[in-house]
Amino acid sequence: MPVAAQTMSQPTTVFLRQLESPTDARRLELNCAKCNLRETCLSGGVPAEDLERIENIVFARRRMKRGEHLFNAGDPFRSVYAIRSGFFKTSLVDSEGRDQVTGFFMGGELIGMDGLGSGRYKNRAIALEDSDVCVMPYSLIEEIALEVPSLQRRLHTLLAREIGRGHGVMLLLGSMSAEERLATFLINLSRRLLHRGYSGSNFVLRMTRDEIGSYLGLKLETVSRLFSAFQKSGLIGIRQKQVSIIDIKGLERILRPGD
Repeated sequence: MPVAAQTMSQPTTVFLRQLESPTDARRLELNCAKCNLRETCLSGGVPAEDLERIENIVFARRRMKRGEHLFNAGDPFRSVYAIRSGFFKTSLVDSEGRDQVTGFFMGGELIGMDGLGSGRYKNRAIALEDSDVCVMPYSLIEEIALEVPSLQRRLHTLLAREIGRGHGVMLLLGSMSAEERLATFLINLSRRLLHRGYSGSNFVLRMTRDEIGSYLGLKLETVSRLFSAFQKSGLIGIRQKQVSIIDIKGLERILRPGD
């Protein structure tokens, strides 16, 4: 049965009761209008007069410790999560039993939308640092989206973005060289941070090089070698996990060698 049919067939009170467990955060006062990440979240683009209605979607805030699982692969899809602060990775176990990183998510982004089609999360999500998320039951999103057209449009935009992200990863792994993969990763991370009001030229890598390699389809040794090569070429500066983008145009030229 499609997720939409599952969630809409259950009373909202029943659905919320399933979320209430010792691991879930207690209900907190939330104000989407005053959130500095609103424009990149689900409420982005929603007119001010509809924001109060949108805030009813957020059932709770949940605080996560580094290494804690937000959800696991195969868990029933019930909620979408907006990251208020922190950093997450998603991963799955491949056919050979290895952990394959499928994505990295930061403040202002939604996580958990991969469960929308099948009714179960396809990946597991793990906090890479202490984090804070808003829990948004999908049944409430559907209900309110029927009454607030701007929310429905925003939801479609975010779903399209998620599909585009998946296609981008396939392109990354299927047709790019190792140098192009790492350059694309750094450029994308820089742009996402800039879009959220953070520095795009100086930032801390919340993931390990091994996790970067898993995501990019590269061996750990290759990732380390490329970081060193980029640093020697004056493209980046790196000290442990602190990265400085020195020559963003140079990184972009790796993707357009003929320019």
